[in-house]
Amino acid sequence: MKNPIRTGLLALPLVGSLSAPAIAQEAMSLDDKVNEAFANATGPFVNLIFAPFPGTDFPWIVMWLVVAATVFTLYFAFVQFRFFGHAIALVKGDYSDPNDAGEVSHFQALATALSGTVGLGNIAGVAVAVGIGGPGATFWMILAGLLGMASKFTECTLGVKYRNEYPDGTVSGGPMYYMSKGFGELGLPGGKILAILFSIFCILGALGGGNMFQANQAHAQISGIVGDYPGWITGLVFAGVVFMVIVGGVKSIARVTEKIVPFMGILYVGAALIIILVNYDKIGWAFGQIFQGAFTGLGVAGGMVGALIQGFKRAAFSNEAGVGSAAIAHSAVRTKEPITEGFVSLLEPLIDTVVICTMTALVITISGQLIIDPATGLYVLDGNQISTVDGNSGVALTSAAFGSAIGWFPYVLALAVVLFAFSTMISWSYYGLKAWTYLFGEGKTTELVFKLIFCVFIVIGAAASLGPVIDFSDAAIFAMAVVNIFALYFLMKVVRKELASYSARLASGEIRKFVS
Repeated sequence: MKNPIRTGLLALPLVGSLSAPAIAQEAMSLDDKVNEAFANATGPFVNLIFAPFPGTDFPWIVMWLVVAATVFTLYFAFVQFRFFGHAIALVKGDYSDPNDAGEVSHFQALATALSGTVGLGNIAGVAVAVGIGGPGATFWMILAGLLGMASKFTECTLGVKYRNEYPDGTVSGGPMYYMSKGFGELGLPGGKILAILFSIFCILGALGGGNMFQANQAHAQISGIVGDYPGWITGLVFAGVVFMVIVGGVKSIARVTEKIVPFMGILYVGAALIIILVNYDKIGWAFGQIFQGAFTGLGVAGGMVGALIQGFKRAAFSNEAGVGSAAIAHSAVRTKEPITEGFVSLLEPLIDTVVICTMTALVITISGQLIIDPATGLYVLDGNQISTVDGNSGVALTSAAFGSAIGWFPYVLALAVVLFAFSTMISWSYYGLKAWTYLFGEGKTTELVFKLIFCVFIVIGAAASLGPVIDFSDAAIFAMAVVNIFALYFLMKVVRKELASYSARLASGEIRKFVS
């Protein structure tokens, strides 16, 4: 997220921004009051969503996501592998007809959705997972990412199939539409109730984890390099830039994301490849550590189970497969075949988790920055245990790993964090907007009201310390997954029918590459 991430996995400190001691003290006092009141009101909901199974530290919501991904993988006969090549062809535009209904290309839809998931979790969250679960966590992270491709395929196919298409060429789609329309088509009750619940959770998640958290962490990184200054300044700058992008709608968002996502991906992966190539003699050893740690838990308390838990956590919280958010972005694609966007969307967990997260894990493993404390058997950084509730250790570990070969990497890291935060905000503004218009109706005025509210929350997020608010919004994001996956189980037979029809027509040659 983040992309939006549960603070138990990545809890970077939400820093204050006022410099005058008296004003800062007063602000801290107000923050404390807000935090306490909000935590008391929302704590039970947050604890419910992220509650672990008895006797473990494995949140039930992670198992909910992983089990669903496994079910969809088997139900669709490993669709993520069978149609991988076709997905690449679709992204390239080989089958794209510009006259089809929709607002953006397959590539733009993919870039928009990726910009909402590729984020701080890829930098710091992975480091925390590897620091606790050891290199073996990487294996389970990759496995969960591969399974999650089937979840994305399912939800994004439905997002396009049940979207609303309007006379002016705009569209609205996502889980709230396939819940209400899909359940109605099948004669099932409760679809509209599920859609309303999903929309409420989506708006709360967009304003918190997809907005305030991102702005706050961007300010923390910038002020860490240029020196401390008021957070509202960062907030105003971000709000202005974000508003200029989102006021133009999804086409404007897509034009930005199709440029910024490849750039930040190349920037980050390129830096990772430099580290790996510099330490090429350790590549075989690193993969050995990953496989050995996945099944034996070498040097890690909890052994294989500990590595599995951390790997599955990171994958689930990174690519958001099953959450339903990406289906909103993919629904805007230009196509008359809903299943084609399902194929395109399955590339998302591959890029986010299997490629980018794995790069981070490999660099950390190869760099040798993680040392096992012989007294405890736990991994430590500079003598300190990696903590599940201290995201600083994740950033510090990633920075130290890259800095082992590139001394100026902290500047690259700061740029990456700012780009990731910006891209996440503009994508989640669209997710929140579509949930907002589902509840309050379509229209320019309705949309403008939400966009202004979203930008106000950017300033608040950059300037204030609102830990419990972020906890609650992250819980809301994964509450989306509870509602979404429940609906997907009922609607997945619709997707299988679409898949069978498309596969037969593709094999017969009825579906051909588009020639302009």
